[in-house]
Amino acid sequence: MPFANFKVPAGTLSNEQKQHIVDTATDLYVRLYGEIARPNTLILVDEVVDGGWGIGGRVLTAAMINGEAH
Repeated sequence: MPFANFKVPAGTLSNEQKQHIVDTATDLYVRLYGEIARPNTLILVDEVVDGGWGIGGRVLTAAMINGEAH
């Protein structure tokens, strides 16, 4: 079963944007494996709580992603 897990900051994507991720990732697997992959493809869009991850040794927040804080 093809599987993809997207981690995104909580509250930064609309339901339509999440649907776009699911559609696009599923279509990618279908291009790779053929239409047989579509009904078995699992896509997770996990929303990580604000400040729940880090990069470069610093905690990452939604404000940093949106350019509101440094």
